[in-house]
Amino acid sequence: MGEKLKILCRKFAPFEKLTTEFVEEFKASAPGFDAEVVSLHLPELHDAIMRGDFDVAHVNTDWVAEGWETGVLENLSPYIAKNPPEGYPDGWDNALLKLQEFENGVAGIPFHDGPECLIYRKDLFESADNQTAYREQFGEELRVPQTWDAFGRVAAFFNRPAENLYGTLFALYPDGHNNIFDYALQVWSRGGDLVDEQNRMVLNSPVAVHAMEEYRELLKRPYVHPKSKEVESIGACWTFAAGEVAMMVNWFGFATMCETEEQSKVQGKVDICAIPCDNEDLPPVSLNVYYTWSVNSKGKYKQAAYDFIKSCVTKEHDKRLALGGAIGCRKSTWYDDEVNAVIPYYSRMGDIHKYARTLPRKANWHEISTIIDRMVLDVTGSDRDVGEILDEAQRKVDAL
Repeated sequence: MGEKLKILCRKFAPFEKLTTEFVEEFKASAPGFDAEVVSLHLPELHDAIMRGDFDVAHVNTDWVAEGWETGVLENLSPYIAKNPPEGYPDGWDNALLKLQEFENGVAGIPFHDGPECLIYRKDLFESADNQTAYREQFGEELRVPQTWDAFGRVAAFFNRPAENLYGTLFALYPDGHNNIFDYALQVWSRGGDLVDEQNRMVLNSPVAVHAMEEYRELLKRPYVHPKSKEVESIGACWTFAAGEVAMMVNWFGFATMCETEEQSKVQGKVDICAIPCDNEDLPPVSLNVYYTWSVNSKGKYKQAAYDFIKSCVTKEHDKRLALGGAIGCRKSTWYDDEVNAVIPYYSRMGDIHKYARTLPRKANWHEISTIIDRMVLDVTGSDRDVGEILDEAQRKVDAL
């Protein structure tokens, strides 16, 4: 080739390690192939992709529509038709194919998945002493909370700062992502939606105002880990893995990391379930955001880039993702006996995806998400009227 392919990777240790391994293995089987892996934090990764400064990239599905409409992402349909990945497309759940599929092409192949869920310390819930104490204190049985009211009671019960254990934790570091995800989950879990029947963004619905009022009050509670404002979702994972948190809403992949990372202090003590809702009559909710392997449409070595991607999404490599701290996307990985022996709840991925929702697929989502991010920061960082804050954000979105 004479030049290296530039592979953009989200800055996250399992992604970096496994992508580098896949590069080295492909180099051994493809004479002349060479590549460098460049790891970037999310804002820098987004910007580099939209500049076209890559050959292959991990593309967050929040950005796929933008990359497709601006012509940055290569249409992989001709490559797939000629030489499809192993078992494509039936090897993947449809929930992991639709966001990158467009009427006239395909913008990527799934790389990493893992919808949001409630991650909790099952050893704390199964403790006979805790069960007795909770029954005496609240007059009911200790169980994993299904409503936000119950979530508050259970979090308060497990809050033991003297033991460096807190009831819950939220990833509140303003990285332009976690605030948007929390907003969506708070609205959905209280029976609302982000769009109207015309697919127009609606940020200030009565349900959304109520959800943000409740969210603001929730974050003021003493059972919320004091590091919450300092950590994004990855940092939240490590705090949970250190044994400092009883339960948290976060990505499925961070639950699995607690089982696969040697430094985790909670191996074998973790389980997952649906996120709490406003009341038990509401259906369960989850948020599914995933990453694709995608190719630069202006790249010089597009065929080599596709060939590399194809080698990365085999059944074998997908399983290695699951056992290496990332999340395999194939159905074969979800139900693999070895994977489930290490991560006993892995086989529930299919069930979660049945009710998992996705963010609106809009080419200007990056601009919209920036408005939502600022909106949530204003809600959680001030005492201003929540309705006024959401109305202000709605006007900004309408102006787009």
